[in-house]
Amino acid sequence: MTDPQATQLNDIISKENQLVLNMLSERGKNIYFPKLGILSQSAQAKGKEINATIGQAMADDGKPMHLEGFDSLTNMSIGDIYPYAPSYGKPELRAKWKEFIYEKNPSLGSHPISLPIATNGLTHAISMAGYMFADEHDEIIMPDLYWENYDLIFDNTYNATIKTFPLFADNQFNIDGFTKALQNAKGTKKILLLNFPNNPTGYTPSPEEIDAIKKAILAEAEAGNTVTVLIDDAYFGLVYKKGIFTESIFTQLANLHERVLAVKIDGPTKEDYVWGFRVGFMTYGIKNGSPKLYETLEAKTAGAVRGNISNISNLSQSLLYTIYQSKEYNSYKQDKYSILESRFAELEQVLNEYGDNQHFTPLPYNSGYFMCIKLHGGLQGEEIRQLLLEKYSTGVIVFGDVIRLAFSAVPKQSIRKMVENIIVACKELAQ
Repeated sequence: MTDPQATQLNDIISKENQLVLNMLSERGKNIYFPKLGILSQSAQAKGKEINATIGQAMADDGKPMHLEGFDSLTNMSIGDIYPYAPSYGKPELRAKWKEFIYEKNPSLGSHPISLPIATNGLTHAISMAGYMFADEHDEIIMPDLYWENYDLIFDNTYNATIKTFPLFADNQFNIDGFTKALQNAKGTKKILLLNFPNNPTGYTPSPEEIDAIKKAILAEAEAGNTVTVLIDDAYFGLVYKKGIFTESIFTQLANLHERVLAVKIDGPTKEDYVWGFRVGFMTYGIKNGSPKLYETLEAKTAGAVRGNISNISNLSQSLLYTIYQSKEYNSYKQDKYSILESRFAELEQVLNEYGDNQHFTPLPYNSGYFMCIKLHGGLQGEEIRQLLLEKYSTGVIVFGDVIRLAFSAVPKQSIRKMVENIIVACKELAQ
């Protein structure tokens, strides 16, 4: 039986855009952020002389109880470390991240979007997107080269079905394959997952390819289908070549059509090099999206977070918000980008020198943390990987006859040796 609070949220969504209600999974329709019960009663008791509602231990002075040994490890206020953070995320950080989205994506203009909801990293955000939108046996359309965690999230957790199309055709984004996959997806409710820069290939489309992707999605909407686009922007901002789309495809979809809901999944994990902080965000955009519609989607998403893990680390969110106020933040970030860019350039140069080798061909790459090579002549990726480990002290990731190289983790001075080790291992096994 659906809770009255969920029904109330559904009624608002239905009034603002019935199509969005149809995009939600049954879980998404049934979820709500509880405004009654413990949370409501605790909020009403805030500031009272005696407050016996809070589910955390308080010292006699009214501050959160904590182990004093932590005091020497941080100079942040107690309130920014120990108490629970809101399930929505810390308000000031959510507002700052929304500000960043507009700054980094000027094509978005002034189009209204939701306030981001904080998640426990991007993996959790993608899982919450599955919770909100994927029913059992729903098809999730994505390229054939994708992050393996998608299987665990959509297939194993939500019993959805991943349907893939070949990512590349003639060393470009496979627009025809993408369009056919969208057209052939069953039903009128389409769910699409796009990840640029792509993991594992490190590929981001050109502006022309982005425009073609947008037109294919628009055609589906105009044909009467709804399209929920989950946009995994984990490696956003890490583009190293000219002529590549440098904004998020979210900018092209958030105001495209009332049948197209863009869900931006991003965060500081890779953008700000804080993998262990476990903070991510979910942000919604749709044509004619009203404040009420966005607030309702935020409430449902926060309810999903609360029912899943309660809330995100207060300390991680506080640290991020503090560094975002720093005048040095942009220079810190540029320094790290420059290191990755130089590694990318070195790898590109070395691979160009060995471009005529008969054992593998680089797949298109221009951004992110990774690139891939495709083996030739019947060479098996796993055999290459084992030989590299045992004889050449080199670790790589393999998917069948594709090898992924994380140049993000390799010092510039070691990149040539990495490539040469792979070539030698290929020659050895080819013989």
